Amino acid sequence: MARVVLRPNESQEQLLRRFRKQVVKSGVLSTIRRKRWFISKSELRRIEKKKAIRRSYRRE
Repeated sequence: MARVVLRPNESQEQLLRRFRKQVVKSGVLSTIRRKRWFISKSELRRIEKKKAIRRSYRRE
């Protein structure tokens, strides 16, 4: 859970910007998007394999 505390002399926009950064950094939204629909284990393995291949191409 992302949590931010209002700092002295900090505007609401700055507070909201810090909160959004914390949410992205914690990975909450990506987890929610991933769990939105059921994905079978075989499908998940296939997706992870594709990601690994992409990462290996980028490293070369």
